[in-house]
Amino acid sequence: MSRFLVLFVAFIAFSAHADVRVLTSIKPLQQIAAAVQDGVGSPDVLLPPGASPHNYALRPSDVRKVAAADLLYWIGPDMEGFLPRVLASRGKPTVAVQSLAGMQLRHFGEDSHSHEQDQDDHDHDHRPGSLDAHLWLSSVNARVIAAKMASDLAAADPANATRYQANLKQFDERMDGLDQRIKQRVTGIAGKPYFVFHEAFDYFEAAYGLKHTGVFSVASEVQPGAQHVAAMRKRLQEVGKTCVFSEPPLRPRLAETLTAGLPVRLAELDALGGTDTVDAKGYERLLEKLGSDLAGCLEQL
Repeated sequence: MSRFLVLFVAFIAFSAHADVRVLTSIKPLQQIAAAVQDGVGSPDVLLPPGASPHNYALRPSDVRKVAAADLLYWIGPDMEGFLPRVLASRGKPTVAVQSLAGMQLRHFGEDSHSHEQDQDDHDHDHRPGSLDAHLWLSSVNARVIAAKMASDLAAADPANATRYQANLKQFDERMDGLDQRIKQRVTGIAGKPYFVFHEAFDYFEAAYGLKHTGVFSVASEVQPGAQHVAAMRKRLQEVGKTCVFSEPPLRPRLAETLTAGLPVRLAELDALGGTDTVDAKGYERLLEKLGSDLAGCLEQL
């Protein structure tokens, strides 16, 4: 009888403290959630590898995921424009992290970057003054997001509240070390010219004293006219040795045409950490790899 009671109590305890189903829109938020949930649960993510949060099309299975999640985290309407309609029918907690108190937000046009682009070529809204929603590339913002997740998880799963707070403390401590490592890694490349195909890295650059020279912002499905390509090539010729960074999984068709015969290195920067493993230290690897990939190209100029 005693053994039966022990098993019964254990079953009740397990049932009462089942994993909280956490869903994030994009992988970087999933990595932050994984750090907070470490040892307790595993967060899920909505977007598959290689998908763009700017123009993703929800599948029926995605809609079911959204409905089933106990806690859902997304950047906000300035990033995932495909989500507000389906979120309107959710009755469970949903957090747009761009609205959290303490976030350090940037807006396009804050810096005097040179933009080699046509407005008609934009594949999403990067107009001057609009919110730069690539906010996860700031470790300061990641700390704010992690703190919110830890608070929400503790409320939803009080039995593991101490663990969530301990994980948050460890995450904060690792952020301190991460910032120092990245600053050390990019020492010596500040001021070296480079261009990007997508204006996604301003948060990262501002944190570590970097600045891109220009943006070749073109929609992947639109081939710019000959005059526009000539103007971009002229800009590269004026700069001389430089790096041009695209984002995986696809390099713009324009890249080779634009840089042919010029002392330009083509490389990639992955703002979403698409191929990385999801675990407690995944977010740190995302930022550290950005620093390493930037430095790796620019150091060879």
